Amino acid sequence: MSDANEVKLCLKVMLNKQKSKVLFAEIDSNFADVLLSFLTLPLGKIVTILKKHYGEKARVKFGSLTTLYNGLANLQSNHFWTEGCKDMLLNPRSSFEADCRKLKLDIGDTQPTRFFRCADTDCKKKRSNVTMYYGNIECDCGKLLSKPMGITTHEDEDEDEDEDDGGVFTEKKISFQLTDDLKMAPSIQGSVTQTLIRLGVEVTQGAEFMTVTLGFNEIIELLKASLFSETPLTDVVLRQTNTMGCSTVDSLHHKKLGSPSISKKTMTVKAVVQKSTNKLLFVQAEEDFVDFLFSLLTIPLGGVEYLLDSNTSLYEHRQFVHKYNRTDKQ
Repeated sequence: MSDANEVKLCLKVMLNKQKSKVLFAEIDSNFADVLLSFLTLPLGKIVTILKKHYGEKARVKFGSLTTLYNGLANLQSNHFWTEGCKDMLLNPRSSFEADCRKLKLDIGDTQPTRFFRCADTDCKKKRSNVTMYYGNIECDCGKLLSKPMGITTHEDEDEDEDEDDGGVFTEKKISFQLTDDLKMAPSIQGSVTQTLIRLGVEVTQGAEFMTVTLGFNEIIELLKASLFSETPLTDVVLRQTNTMGCSTVDSLHHKKLGSPSISKKTMTVKAVVQKSTNKLLFVQAEEDFVDFLFSLLTIPLGGVEYLLDSNTSLYEHRQFVHKYNRTDKQ
């Protein structure tokens, strides 16, 4: 994987006559893989990516998740079972890390996974107690799990990606049509029009193509725009300002779930409500509810869409994961 700041991704976009909107784009498998990698990012990881890129003082807020993440970071370690518990929540890992390291551009800066065991060579549980987090998790014997093990999920990669016939998440030689709201479909050979009809794109008279090159900064902007905007491609390609400043998820309408949960598990909290406005001020909760809230940071973006059965307005590239992945295999 190349230095992220040096990588450039090219796409062809068709603009309307007024050059004020992206109608659709033609992208290759490298670009498609980068977009798909957004779905693998845990929510807490997205918070850290945005904070790292835009800075602590930037007015980019991922809904209440940023508040939740900051509250977690500010809690003293003695409120957790171990220091490692807090570290794991602040730096959630993805099960797709090995795949993301193969991307042409990995915005998550994924590092090879390493495992650590007990530093005491005489410990009887040195083979059973293992962690991916260095230096802050204790073994049952009381020593730190800090001794590197000779295994990783990722051997040193000598493979030449250019010689690999396969892509990361998509087939390497397949191209895709991408709409402004990030619906994606594999291009049908000899019939671009048919693909656009399936995507609901209407090409108006006077529209024209433009080749665009996006680097690391623009891909981060696309991640942010995909969370906060209904026209992320236009926002990034044409540098429009509706998502470039103060951003919150609240700008999008919320959808109601179609059916109630069938789970019988419940958690009880004590809520304090202001009588005059009926506004919730705060709640008192036990550790089960707090654990639940913090665990939200570990859920990948695509997992949110799955758990809510696509009833969310967090981002606009949700539909093709199921629909067009099936189409590609037909």
